[in-house]
Amino acid sequence: MRILVMAAGSHGDVAPYTGLGAHLRGAGHEVALAAPEAFRELVAGSGLDFRPLPVDPRGAGTGSTGGRSDLLARAAAFIGQLGDGLADAAAPGADLLLLSTTTAPLGWHLAEAMNVPSLGVYLQPTLPTREFPPVVGGGRSLGSWGNRAAGALGQRVVDRLHAGAARGMRSRLGLPALSQTARRRAGERAHWPVLHGFSPTVVPRPADWRQGLRVVGNWWPYVPDDYRLPVEVEDFLRKGPPPVFIGFGSMAAGQGERLSTLAVEALRRAGVRGVVQAGWAGIAGEGEDVLTVGELPHARLFPHMAAVVHHAGAGTAAAALRAGVPSVPVPVTADQPFWAGRLTRLGAATTPVRFADLTADRLAQAIRQAVEEQRLREGAQEAARAMAKEDGAARVAEAVAALDG
Repeated sequence: MRILVMAAGSHGDVAPYTGLGAHLRGAGHEVALAAPEAFRELVAGSGLDFRPLPVDPRGAGTGSTGGRSDLLARAAAFIGQLGDGLADAAAPGADLLLLSTTTAPLGWHLAEAMNVPSLGVYLQPTLPTREFPPVVGGGRSLGSWGNRAAGALGQRVVDRLHAGAARGMRSRLGLPALSQTARRRAGERAHWPVLHGFSPTVVPRPADWRQGLRVVGNWWPYVPDDYRLPVEVEDFLRKGPPPVFIGFGSMAAGQGERLSTLAVEALRRAGVRGVVQAGWAGIAGEGEDVLTVGELPHARLFPHMAAVVHHAGAGTAAAALRAGVPSVPVPVTADQPFWAGRLTRLGAATTPVRFADLTADRLAQAIRQAVEEQRLREGAQEAARAMAKEDGAARVAEAVAALDG
């Protein structure tokens, strides 16, 4: 089949689909990945065809440390850019659309116009459930009724955010007028299939989800079999005990100077070596016991770490678990508090340190706990063993083969 995967957002919103696409390509399909222009090299490097989306990956609240209103404003601007880009990316044609959490609300209309099937391939559990509150902006449980009601309200907010772009897309594609809410409900009634690319070890499938919603296990960013870490990283790892990783990915842009000072001081107070990832914030650490790195595959780097300090994005949180390494989650925004809480509940992470409350002393204390408390490493290793038995990409390939048949 000619498969078009559509993903938009930050690095963590796109990278997992490179591994999924590579697996599907290995199964004999032609695979293209539509993503923001910033990820052209990432996609091409995985052997997939690249189709650019004219959106700023720092939209949709990506990198924001603001509150809910700021997140919604950024999301609205991002969606406004996305509609025409998705239609252009689909213009060369496809036999099947695979739609991420961020592209599905508009991708439904594309699939209808193209008269091709589509599958949801989500990185977050966004459908309402009694078992937990909405993952974006969600905090404590509101009880079974409250959780479900809040999830339904969240769906209505998403519908409103996409309403204008959906109208424009349907007009461009020659489709009859249909509200975004009506389109979503039609998919729900038809049990539109959504495969969720996270581990049931971390989030078991909610018992009250409808038919067609599955949790299949992670699909991991593509890494070539012969990949090796840069020489300077390998040299640093050999020269002392396992270091602690500190990185905030696409978060905290513009706060590099503050975070650089904080990270180095926290490592010093904790008495550990560190690998600091620059990320969008531009963090840089100096000193004999600190190495600053750019984007490196977590699958290759994290197994060498004593602990991982991260923003608790879905992909980074899963990568730390996969490596069997304890986490210090420092959630910033969006779904990050949800994943941070899941890591702690698994016994694989310290209590989350909110980004807004981050100080060198708090971070140093959490690092010491992650490195010294054996129960946290055991919790991470137990999760790693369970996740090693899962193959999320294979489950998607099976679902694609069933459609093809």
